[in-house]
Amino acid sequence: MVDGPGDDVRPPQIGAAALFARFLGFGFLAFGGPVAQIAMIRRELVEREGWMSSAHFNRLLAVMQALPGPEAHELCVHLGIRAQGRLGGILAGLGFMLPGLVLMMGLAWVYVTFGMATPAIAAAFMGIQVAVIAVIIRAVHRIGEHVLTDPLLWALAIGSGAATLLGVTFWLVLAGSGLIYALARGGRRALAAGTAVLAVGAAATAVIMDLDAGTGLPGVLGAGEAQAVGVMALFIAGLKAGLLTFGGAYTAIPYVRADTVGRDWLTDAQFLDGVALAGVLPAPMVIFCTFVGYVAGGPWGALAITAGVFLPAFAFSMIFYERLERILDMAGLQTLLAGIAAGVVGIIAATTQQLGAATADRVPTALPALVIFAGALAILYLWKSRLSAAVVVGLAAVAGWVAFG
Repeated sequence: MVDGPGDDVRPPQIGAAALFARFLGFGFLAFGGPVAQIAMIRRELVEREGWMSSAHFNRLLAVMQALPGPEAHELCVHLGIRAQGRLGGILAGLGFMLPGLVLMMGLAWVYVTFGMATPAIAAAFMGIQVAVIAVIIRAVHRIGEHVLTDPLLWALAIGSGAATLLGVTFWLVLAGSGLIYALARGGRRALAAGTAVLAVGAAATAVIMDLDAGTGLPGVLGAGEAQAVGVMALFIAGLKAGLLTFGGAYTAIPYVRADTVGRDWLTDAQFLDGVALAGVLPAPMVIFCTFVGYVAGGPWGALAITAGVFLPAFAFSMIFYERLERILDMAGLQTLLAGIAAGVVGIIAATTQQLGAATADRVPTALPALVIFAGALAILYLWKSRLSAAVVVGLAAVAGWVAFG
């Protein structure tokens, strides 16, 4: 057993097999997204079984939310280490993610094997794709409410969104947002302004160079190059997403889309289908990457991208377990992460606009699509339930079958 920093409340004695089974059970019940998953873990392990104090859990949750990756999964890894050391962390993390992984692999196999064999199925998925745009918009709003807490963060988010629409690579956008906010909050406003000017200049240079090259997609391989790479490229795409998902799994969407749809490994329609299926499974939302990997590279591609996405969630706790709270308590690091998070909000908002435009180009008729979209958005805003996204996907499938079939 590994001592948890800052808390003398200990988990009950539990063997490795029992620990794996405990978190496997959580995985089978992990419906409703991270809020519902974290509430379930808190209720069972903190309030009922006393694995740690409530105050320590709150502090730990704040740390996990500041780190990239699915926070519910990271909590499971951390709690597993607390109970059974590093082996416990591996078992807890694998147990929590395994049900969703197996279910998504099965659904992806069905999807790839049978595809859109009939007009009815194609019409149902068209309705789902329209509704998923509404689901992502609601998620962006929810994330933004927590992240954009002052005018500078709003400005960084807007600037990041505009830069993304112009084709600036997200590495430059995130680095610039984090540095500008950290310098401004640290009282170095002149240096922050100079950094902003340099960031704009670098972004403009990148766009001009990319236009001269005739690609239109900075940092993305052409379709011919993309077909020459496989499992390792999918692993790297997943690792990139796992390292940059600040603020929830939906923030992985821009990076995964750029590295897969942007390389012609799958279409925007297939990508949105994966996001929709992830929303109805008992799993961290980022499990949509498994679907993307399966469509792009088969079973091994699915496992490769999944390994990349979840590796940081394991690694942060496995390597820095004893130091996480002390490191994340540093004020300078907190402001840097806040600026990066604002940049992420802008990037995902811009990506949502791109996905929406691509979906609008595919719908057979605009009016039914607008009705499905508006209805989905209304349900998501008016019905605050962990089941709302799953219900929206189901209703959209029926509506799409009726409207487009």
